[in-house]
Amino acid sequence: MSSTKRTALLLLPGFVLFLALLVAPLANVVDESFRLFEPGRIGSAKDAPYTLLNYAEILEPAYLRYFAETFRFGLVSSLVAITVSFPIAYSMARQRLPWLRKLAIGFFIGMMFLSTLVRVYALQLTFGSTGYARFLASLLTVSPNSRFYTELIVIFGLLHYLIPISVITLLGTIQNLNPRLIEASQVLGASRLRSHLSITLPLCVPGLLSAFLICFTLCLSAFVIPMVLGKGKVLFVSNLIYARFSEIADYPSGSAVAITMLMIALIAIYGITWLVSKRFSNQDQGRSS
Repeated sequence: MSSTKRTALLLLPGFVLFLALLVAPLANVVDESFRLFEPGRIGSAKDAPYTLLNYAEILEPAYLRYFAETFRFGLVSSLVAITVSFPIAYSMARQRLPWLRKLAIGFFIGMMFLSTLVRVYALQLTFGSTGYARFLASLLTVSPNSRFYTELIVIFGLLHYLIPISVITLLGTIQNLNPRLIEASQVLGASRLRSHLSITLPLCVPGLLSAFLICFTLCLSAFVIPMVLGKGKVLFVSNLIYARFSEIADYPSGSAVAITMLMIALIAIYGITWLVSKRFSNQDQGRSS
């Protein structure tokens, strides 16, 4: 048996599972998104005609607000997460005591596997009416029932699991960075801050981009955090999809929203990757020239 056939046989089980568990359900959602919904039914009929009305209604302001809110929270939370996580990951990577570094890594890995419901309700108790809501709201000079305070708590909820993931993602990138480059830069007269800005950050761009995209993707698919901490004031697209499927059984509309969100997310992710790669490749060409 040739190596090509052996490779094909090894890939066959995974390929079959990929088709059965991802491609086929997604194709079913795509087909459902073009079906005409009849009020009073659960989903659409098998012989329901095809239509574009489900996609046309997404252009209404009520729907666009969900998309704008989801991407706004995702962008802000992801940027804050990698900004906070980078110094933590750098200090862990440069930690001279092995046992302390292992302890920190174990802590963040444990935080990654903490139940979402546990972390969400812990934040609700901490920053809710029975916790530090009044104290924190007084510092910010806002009402605990205001939309700004609710948005702040939702961002806290997102950061609660974005930061551990960002730290673990950035840790490998920083560990592969030669610390002698920073030392050589300082020997040549550059300050510590300038050395990090001109050497550490550019060399860590792939890791920073990976951490950002992971955080951004998780924010776009967040469901429990906006549902519990948002208190009906902050809702993501995932909550809209849930309402369409579960509350009014409008499967075609929910499918159209899901497919639209998937396409926009893919375009945004690939667009950000392309822009960052192009910008830093141009900088590298300028330095080499």
